[in-house]
Amino acid sequence: MYAVIKTGGKQYRVQPGDLLVVEKLDGEAGAAVSFGEVLMLGDGEAVTVGAPTVDGASVAATLIETRKGDKVKIFKKIRRQGYRRTRGHRQTETVLRVTGITAGGKETKWDGTVSLTTKAELDARARGLDFATLNVSKKALKAGAATPAAEKPAAKAKAAPKAEAAAEAPAAEAKKPAAKKAAAPKADAGEKKAAAPKKAAAKKDDAAE
Repeated sequence: MYAVIKTGGKQYRVQPGDLLVVEKLDGEAGAAVSFGEVLMLGDGEAVTVGAPTVDGASVAATLIETRKGDKVKIFKKIRRQGYRRTRGHRQTETVLRVTGITAGGKETKWDGTVSLTTKAELDARARGLDFATLNVSKKALKAGAATPAAEKPAAKAKAAPKAEAAAEAPAAEAKKPAAKKAAAPKADAGEKKAAAPKKAAAKKDDAAE
């Protein structure tokens, strides 16, 4: 079964399971949408044309996303006047999944499951990109990476006093023996100097004799 519906000033031929892109509609992702303006119904060879719509007929759909369409460029030029203008426009559109058609007590439903994955996410996957960080600025990413790095030096700084205390203890022990060794040679030198005059005196006595 198929139907011709009217929305946004345009007509669309739809059937259960179709992915439909229409002019912007109100609603969030996952919301149910119903179209009551059914202009025509078709079921096999039987065709029902409305006057202007088919009584009791409706089309049910699920809203997937509201996004901006492809960019359209508008270029204007007036020759020999130096006039050139370029403008761009992206029309807002809504993406729907048709889930069923109801007419004359008969209902046709789609057996599939509606996926709310957006086109932008599908494009990011196709290019091997992470959709979660795709629209995040580089400054925000750097700030997020710097926060854990700043916490690690703080932990090391807390442990630093213990390491310094452990390093000071061996240094103090090493200084004490060094002071004793330095004092010993001075005492020996004093004894040698004191003994030297005695020998000199003995030589003078021998010379006097």
